[in-house]
Amino acid sequence: MSQKRILSLALAAALMLSLSACGGEESSTSGSQEETAGVAVQVKEVTAGDISTENKVSGKVVADNEHTVMVATSAKCTAVYVEAGDVVQAGDKICTLDLASTLASYNAANISYSSAVQSYQDQKAIFDKQIQLAQDNVNNLKQLFEIGAASQLEIDQAELSLQQAQAGRDSTLAQLEAGMQSYKSNVEQLAAVLENVDTGGNVIAPASGTLVSLSAVENGFVSPSMPVAVIDGVDQMKVQVSVSEALVPKLAIGDEADVSVSAVEASFVGTIRSVEQAANMQTKLYTVTLSVPAEVGGLMAGMFADVTFRTDTSANTIVVPTEAILTSGDVQYVYVVEDGVARYVEVTTGLTGTGVTEVLTGLTPGQQLVTVGQSYLADGDPVRVVSGEG
Repeated sequence: MSQKRILSLALAAALMLSLSACGGEESSTSGSQEETAGVAVQVKEVTAGDISTENKVSGKVVADNEHTVMVATSAKCTAVYVEAGDVVQAGDKICTLDLASTLASYNAANISYSSAVQSYQDQKAIFDKQIQLAQDNVNNLKQLFEIGAASQLEIDQAELSLQQAQAGRDSTLAQLEAGMQSYKSNVEQLAAVLENVDTGGNVIAPASGTLVSLSAVENGFVSPSMPVAVIDGVDQMKVQVSVSEALVPKLAIGDEADVSVSAVEASFVGTIRSVEQAANMQTKLYTVTLSVPAEVGGLMAGMFADVTFRTDTSANTIVVPTEAILTSGDVQYVYVVEDGVARYVEVTTGLTGTGVTEVLTGLTPGQQLVTVGQSYLADGDPVRVVSGEG
């Protein structure tokens, strides 16, 4: 065999080995791509929990001094829990009064006031609809008059009916409003009697401090002319906030709220000691006062405070991270992972808290909810779970 032919065969063999090696590398790369196929996501197992609506408002720190606890009615004292000289905390029970009839009257007054407000709103809606129909009738007759299809007499009669409807509305609504204001006044008077008293008839300490005097005696009577107790709250502070008429009915003496004062990096739980029943004439807001725990120091009058009230609690319900929920028009939806693929699920939501939302329909405990990467998914897409919980 010639030297030239031997060289040609060697080159051909080298070329075949080279092609074989390239093919193997390509195959390996392809296999790696297949292994990493799918959208990378993070998931969290769907679980049941509790959630409350969080209402955040801003207020200020106010200096708190001596507190006189009054009850604006005579009542029998059925139990006493403290003695003069004791140190009490805001929210502690001082004594229990037999105020069952007053509490019942207050609850009945509240119901009557709410009923009067609803009646006023319902009647106003009916009158507004009737007047709109009467006004439309007048306008239609005027248009028909222009083409000769209605008479001036018909227009005059329609306008008279409109005026009568308006007069009837004004008269009836004025009477309803007078009744509503009367019920409101009754509620405010009873609320003044029950200031610093909870729904069980317990007189609650409005602030932390030393009980310097106590007139309540078991089986005795308290009088509106004499303080039930006087608390020395020197060097203590309180927090005051203003809330809307929508929030104030959901707050009660003794309820707790989260308070944060950023100026001194202080966070603590405050206790509601009073809720004003009459709105400020200028702002139309209601003042709520919270006690500051005795151990909280460094606060100064005038500092800003952020207060979070928790209301409308739902227990044992599906709670998910708010960021997992996507929206398209009026539709809310999420993605869950099933057998390595993403599944589109429409949901309805309820209460919202800090970073979490209640899901009423669409999800069940145990499902794997996509919490990161959901914006890049479509129904049926393959996914890779790169990290997650549960």
